[in-house]
Amino acid sequence: MSVMAYSLRRATIAASFVAGLVFLIWLLPRVLNPTPPDAEERERDKHWVSTSPSWFDRQTCRWLSLCGIRHIRWDAPALLDNSGPSTFEELKSLALGLSTQWTFVEKTGLSDWETAPAEKDTKRQMQASGTGNAQILEEVPDYVLDHAPLVHLYSGEYFWPSDIAEHVRHMKPFTRGSLLNASKPLHLGNMADLNTEKSTVFLTSDDDVESRPEWLHSRVGIPTPFGDDGLDGGDDEDGGSENPPWRPDDDTSWWDADRNHPPHRIVPPRESSFDRHRGLRGKRSVSSAQHPIVGFASEDNKPDPSGYSKGPAVLILVDKGAGILDAFWFFFYSYNLGQTVLNIRFGNHVGDWEHCMVRFQHGVPRAMFLSEHAGGKAYLWKALEKRAQEDGKPARPVIYSAVGSHAMYASPGMHPYVLPFKLLKDITDKGPLWDPSLNHYAYWYDYEVDRDESNNSTLRERTSLVPAASNPDLPTSWFHFKGYWGDDVYPLSDRRQWRLFGEYHYITGPLGPKDKWLERRKVCQTEKCTIVDSIEAGKKSAWY
Repeated sequence: MSVMAYSLRRATIAASFVAGLVFLIWLLPRVLNPTPPDAEERERDKHWVSTSPSWFDRQTCRWLSLCGIRHIRWDAPALLDNSGPSTFEELKSLALGLSTQWTFVEKTGLSDWETAPAEKDTKRQMQASGTGNAQILEEVPDYVLDHAPLVHLYSGEYFWPSDIAEHVRHMKPFTRGSLLNASKPLHLGNMADLNTEKSTVFLTSDDDVESRPEWLHSRVGIPTPFGDDGLDGGDDEDGGSENPPWRPDDDTSWWDADRNHPPHRIVPPRESSFDRHRGLRGKRSVSSAQHPIVGFASEDNKPDPSGYSKGPAVLILVDKGAGILDAFWFFFYSYNLGQTVLNIRFGNHVGDWEHCMVRFQHGVPRAMFLSEHAGGKAYLWKALEKRAQEDGKPARPVIYSAVGSHAMYASPGMHPYVLPFKLLKDITDKGPLWDPSLNHYAYWYDYEVDRDESNNSTLRERTSLVPAASNPDLPTSWFHFKGYWGDDVYPLSDRRQWRLFGEYHYITGPLGPKDKWLERRKVCQTEKCTIVDSIEAGKKSAWY
């Protein structure tokens, strides 16, 4: 009996250990996930697991969070391409350190721009002109371009800035796994027509992404090199503005506002936000008819100086009232290459939208938000690294795009996130410097008009987003597309797919800029918003 009892006790201990290990494996992905799934996502996950024809695979997936382990293999960034730096070279360069000059400031109290106000000083003055659908278009203010960010892309990057028009040419609309019978070719001028579908639409690649077609890499988007090393610094007390910033007489809040939540103060008389923000040097009246954009921007019509990329950025200007203007710079890439954990890659997806946002107050830059996966960080303007301009214009902020994921950071180096022990990390360095102000699609967006239009089911054409006068013929339909800009998450039965401890090899493509909370009151993309006063403070804080 003693032998049987001993054996039973050992078996009980072993079973308890295995059960505890299984529970820990099941629990950890849920605890570490900064954006836990809702009921609909959990139901979708059950369906995803059931797509595998293997009973063994389904059980190990459900109970051990080991899904598609037979599919696991090395996922190379490019086919037969060894031009990028090796892992050893990456770690060596990071160990040696990357020199940079940073500006640090101390933040005391609150300022009046930290929260966008409730009511505009003046309502949007874009209005119908004459007959038909003609509209008065507005120029992009000079100060927006003068303070536009400069983006260091990674030196060993494989997937470069893309043109959204070129990307859409290689996509087909799918819903519930079936191709939609579209009567017309898909382009930026008719994408919103897909919103009539009752189920979610995914723009799906015509090509197998693992064949690495050239449009996926978009090497034509590599920026033109700068002719010199540039000079960091040059920032002045007023963020590089010629005019001194307007400061409130008290310490009321500026960091959390929109048109319905103004700062608790009386705005002194001054020129209207329309005159200050818009700087209308040349109104243009054009038709709002949608036109497709085919291919990349023409070199005949675009300058090609240092930092120019054939992959246009997207600039969306949002007037928050009371002198506050948010300038959103969106950067699009046709492919997001996920990061590796223990040499296994996670998080690939087709289509990648990243952005930064500069908040201006009466033309003076106050802060910048940098997107980072499902969140991001906000920095005071003076905390950012700057690059001096030779033409006497204000110094411009320098930010960094991570290799593969293109997440935005304020400094070069390693940036761990989500997982402990630095298992998951982004890497940035001083690679090619991209100047998005040289080639971009520019728009004005009014979220109040959009709210009214969304409540009108019979409305055929939307006027909440209009092109700037610099590019009057740009289509706007793509902005209102509610679906995803890349493939749906591949099923477990797909040879390209696996999932370990809740992390997928391939995830779904992203939603577009309209889903990035452009009407936000605070500077951040999430309600939780801390604006840090130095790059070092940003490296210590996390958005999740």
